[in-house]
Amino acid sequence: MERERKNIILIVDDNPTNLGALFKFLSDSGFKVLVAVDGESAIEQIEYVRPDLILLDVMMPGIDGFETCRRLKANSKMQDIPVIFLTALSDTVDKVKGFSIGGVDYMTKPVNQEEILSRIKTHLTISSLQSQLQQKNQELFNINQNLEQLVEQKTQQLIEQEIIMHNYLLILCLLYIRSKF
Repeated sequence: MERERKNIILIVDDNPTNLGALFKFLSDSGFKVLVAVDGESAIEQIEYVRPDLILLDVMMPGIDGFETCRRLKANSKMQDIPVIFLTALSDTVDKVKGFSIGGVDYMTKPVNQEEILSRIKTHLTISSLQSQLQQKNQELFNINQNLEQLVEQKTQQLIEQEIIMHNYLLILCLLYIRSKF
């Protein structure tokens, strides 16, 4: 019997209490959970293990969550990983900034565990569907390329057959004319 793959969630937060609580809750909810205490170590970690979703604090030492997200989205290997911001910043300007740099969601702390679980599941579903859509689009592109090649080949065959038929008719006409004179 094949076991279903556990989704990998990366939590990036410099607060050990927040990390511990989210780690336990998400692990108990069936996820494989990775942690990082700052943006730079998160980016390094993602080079080795690609998470399915990132929970990212904004206010951290070193590079903040916004800059971390900017760097993730600038990297073609990481840009499609959904990022949910978790932060105490609740101003609209901060929320808009989070969305504008590539975050898929924004939650203010303290977060309700059931709400964050629902949002995680929603964004994992969306991400999975986007991935499937990209795969299907690539398959359609490949099929279309093959069909175009086939049409080109068949067109060339028809042209060749038409030339052969034209030459055959020309020979028949010449033979007919020759036989009359």
